Amino acid sequence: MNDIANYEDIERLVSAFYHKLLADPITQSKFDHLDINNHLPKIVDFWAFILLDKPGFTENVFLKHVPLNLEPKHFDIWMGHWDSTVKEMFQGPKADLAIQRAQILSYTFQSKLFNPNPNQIL
Repeated sequence: MNDIANYEDIERLVSAFYHKLLADPITQSKFDHLDINNHLPKIVDFWAFILLDKPGFTENVFLKHVPLNLEPKHFDIWMGHWDSTVKEMFQGPKADLAIQRAQILSYTFQSKLFNPNPNQIL
């Protein structure tokens, strides 16, 4: 099994991941408002920025998620699907980094969304 090496690898990863999210009965409804064909290239660009240092991504991903009324269970499912998708498709330092960065994103988003005291460290 190869590591994540290029933009096309990230496209395949994100596509497979979103296939799982859209099939999951708990997360599917969170995407009802999206034009998924328009959304996926933005997510690919985000992960290319994170994993391949591809310049150009400037959107605030946290602010995009605030209006979705997410609950902790959504993050657990998201991480489960991301982790399994990465491990099914890739192996190596970039794959490990993809999982680590997703864990950091999940933690950061949840800290901002659900921590009643922003000065308290979880």
